[in-house]
Amino acid sequence: MADLIEAQFETLVEQALADLPAEILQHMDNVAITVADWPSAGELKRAGRTHPGQLFGLYEGVPLTKRGAHYNLVTPDRIIIYRGPLQAVCRTPAALREQIRRTVVHEIAHHFGISEAHLRELGY
Repeated sequence: MADLIEAQFETLVEQALADLPAEILQHMDNVAITVADWPSAGELKRAGRTHPGQLFGLYEGVPLTKRGAHYNLVTPDRIIIYRGPLQAVCRTPAALREQIRRTVVHEIAHHFGISEAHLRELGY
């Protein structure tokens, strides 16, 4: 599939977010969602991956389930959606849109404290 320009890709990420239920969005406090072309070496290492094509998104931060009374004055959590790997594996615009949606949901689930193992059980 031809590469989308960054603005087009970001629009797909924004649409995936807009499609989430309001009950989810209201709990997205102190979270920045960004788009990057490819993961850095450090991001790959933190995610336990060795090849940049293996990482579609990354959540970095303190999940809601781990925040206590002393959670304040901290930098925002960050969800990064990687354009390069997603476009490399998706062959159609519809497939890309769906994989972006799945990736956004997956990373937001980590914000809510859902583990990688539990996400695999749920099919994400």
